[in-house]
Amino acid sequence: MTPAPTVGVLALQGDVREHVRALEAAGARAVLVRRPGELAAVDGLVVPGGESTTMVKLAVAFDLLEPLRERVREGMPAYGSCAGMVLLADRIADGVPGQPTVGGLDVLVRRNAFGRQVDSFEADVAYGDLDEPLHAVFIRAPWVEEAGPRVEVLARVVGGPADGRIVAVRQGRLLATSFHPELTGDLRVHDHFVRVVRGG
Repeated sequence: MTPAPTVGVLALQGDVREHVRALEAAGARAVLVRRPGELAAVDGLVVPGGESTTMVKLAVAFDLLEPLRERVREGMPAYGSCAGMVLLADRIADGVPGQPTVGGLDVLVRRNAFGRQVDSFEADVAYGDLDEPLHAVFIRAPWVEEAGPRVEVLARVVGGPADGRIVAVRQGRLLATSFHPELTGDLRVHDHFVRVVRGG
């Protein structure tokens, strides 16, 4: 039997516990990451939702930003949900001036693109090659405004004023969604990421 991969959850802010539960249910050994030494010990990393500007300030304060960038450059699998998508993006629209990112994903992500907290919504989205759509929860969510040629689009919004907007992408071993699969009990995105960590 293949041993469970060790997947870290960046535990600076946001819905950390929900991702830990989902990863463990998807067959990974989930651990919290707050320090460079903890980051060095994981096979992959989830960057959860939260507030992207606060998370990056905390990453700097905990001396994690550069180690995060280095591990992503070296090929560590990483999955970002909502604010995590913003942190993994190479470029941000509507960020605060000079807002740094971890980077790695060749995308332009518009922060809070769907509006404020009161504009949060849920919708079904077709995701990759899944037979059935995912029920997606969007909370002050970003969207991908531009995707580079190496980026695979996994999901788009269908219908409404945001029709056609990109809300899930993959580039090699990096995965990102605008929405929060950890809040729905549907493990298919976490299953997908754990397969990526295993080399799939």
